[in-house]
Amino acid sequence: MFPGLIHNTILVSAITAWFVAQIFKIGVNLFLQRRLDIEMLVSSGGFPSSHSATVSALTLGIGKYYGWDSPIFAVAAVFAMIVMYDAAGVRRAAGKQAEVINQLVERLYQGSDSSQERLKELIGHSPLEVFGGALVGIVVGMLV
Repeated sequence: MFPGLIHNTILVSAITAWFVAQIFKIGVNLFLQRRLDIEMLVSSGGFPSSHSATVSALTLGIGKYYGWDSPIFAVAAVFAMIVMYDAAGVRRAAGKQAEVINQLVERLYQGSDSSQERLKELIGHSPLEVFGGALVGIVVGMLV
């Protein structure tokens, strides 16, 4: 069962696209922030979107293997659109709300010894981050 997984080129392509996007995030963060943050390898949010990269490579692989007119390609394409829309819409809005809530909590507990845990703010993507992720997925999908 498991040895066969490494021969599944569609799965390998999708996982590779996710990994490449996460590596890019580390590089972009290093370039912009001048600091190496290995935790970005498993973080959500940022440029490029690993969600978009993964579903783009998956959809491209399915289209190449099963045909662009196949029902499974249609399912993958719709799935990819939903994931990318969600990343730039709902998840991005949730991240902005978390940012505002964190600011309110900081003001409320200003000067006191609060052990209030901050909400994660970087969970969604800008349209540019989603587009960048889709490009990573397409490139990886074409190469694998």
